[in-house]
Amino acid sequence: MVISMEKIEKIIENIKIQNENSSDIKVRSFTYHTKKIFCLYLESVSSGSDINDFILKSIGENIRKNYLSFHLMEKLQNTISNCNMIEIKESEIFTYMNYGFTIILASNSPKIIALETRKDLSRGITESTSEGIIRGPKDSFTENPSTNQGLIRKRIRDENLIIKENTVGKRTKTKVSIFYIKDIADTQKVNKIINKLNNIDVDGILDSGNIREFLFEYEHSVFPKVISTERPDLVCSSLLNGKIVIMVENSPYALIIPGLFVDFFKNPEDYYQSPKNVSFTRILRFLSFFITVMTPALYISITTFNIEVLPSTLLYSLYEQKINVPFPTSFEILLLLIIFEILRECDIRIPSAMGTSMSIVGGLVLGDAAVAAGIVAPISIIIVAVTSISGLLFSDIDMINAVRWWRIIFILFSTFLGMIGFFAAVTLLVFELASLNVLDIDYLTPISPFNKIGFKDTFLRPAKNKDMKRPSYLSDKNQTKLGGKV
Repeated sequence: MVISMEKIEKIIENIKIQNENSSDIKVRSFTYHTKKIFCLYLESVSSGSDINDFILKSIGENIRKNYLSFHLMEKLQNTISNCNMIEIKESEIFTYMNYGFTIILASNSPKIIALETRKDLSRGITESTSEGIIRGPKDSFTENPSTNQGLIRKRIRDENLIIKENTVGKRTKTKVSIFYIKDIADTQKVNKIINKLNNIDVDGILDSGNIREFLFEYEHSVFPKVISTERPDLVCSSLLNGKIVIMVENSPYALIIPGLFVDFFKNPEDYYQSPKNVSFTRILRFLSFFITVMTPALYISITTFNIEVLPSTLLYSLYEQKINVPFPTSFEILLLLIIFEILRECDIRIPSAMGTSMSIVGGLVLGDAAVAAGIVAPISIIIVAVTSISGLLFSDIDMINAVRWWRIIFILFSTFLGMIGFFAAVTLLVFELASLNVLDIDYLTPISPFNKIGFKDTFLRPAKNKDMKRPSYLSDKNQTKLGGKV
């Protein structure tokens, strides 16, 4: 069925009315004998130079040389240079305009053509700003989905790497991409993720963090079940182990699923360094987790309820420090921890050129002034400093927030029940971690339930020539790594 001139004019008029004559809607028309050619595009998301060089000039050249005598649309399809040219329906016109396509309509022609003329609105590839890189690739993801796919494709040149796209959000119509390696990833887990994405019914998705809430909407634990990263090398190593990756248009952060407890103690750079050095660092990370969560509570328990466990010399020293302090120990610790968290948030939010200096000066001045004024004891400053420094080993913001919550829980239990409360909080933490699961995988895997292959790469990092199998809890397909001798 051909589209008449009146029909085209009505289509254009409806688009303008629907958008209240939005200023970025542009229409360019050409007259050829009794026919008219219309080009529609959104100036804000389309490249003006591409439209002019590849579309408008081509149409003008065809008209000048009288090449459009017959089969108007077919002639344009064969002469306009564009790598992405598709035929669309009338109902899809504005959707494609939003994606940066230029729409061509011609009177008395049955076809509507969309040509990609997307403007590059993303920043260039830079080093990750949220994850420090000492050794390893310096590139990171951007807000451009094509660029992000390229960063993964250039590392994994395998025909089994599958990329599936879905559109989520009734108003934003955001592209969400799912990555997995077909002959490694568990098919049931992949289908489960795809079904959850298909069932998302929301006005808009603006960042990958929105997707995470819908994937685990009924979970109330503060511990993260998804790894969020800007690093392509971490994404690729996760794909090779059988994990699933989700990327959202306009977000530089990829979501790696599942994210188990032990995954947050690993770093991509662990596999670029000596196994012995990395093993020592990993043990420090686990030790730091327990220090940052439990040290303030343990100090409160001992100094408030169980002072008999302290040596007499240390007890006298603590007594001299506390004699002029009017507040209980738990209040001191909470006050200092809150001040530190405020300084840390300021360090994150304000410009980097002044952030670190201000937080260091603020910490030194406030700590020294608080001790001099007799508000807190010097030992409390030391406890909070050790606790806070240990927490800096974690870069994932969700794990940092989980540590904050459980530190407070431990402090409250210890404040009211002493050592009994401390051990009750330890038990509660173990129960919490043991009760969680991600895609039917226990959160504490491979520690509990024990998995030999996965456990070898938990506290210690095995040498490459001894790491020849993938963890079976992620997938039971193709567990032997290529090139490995088992």
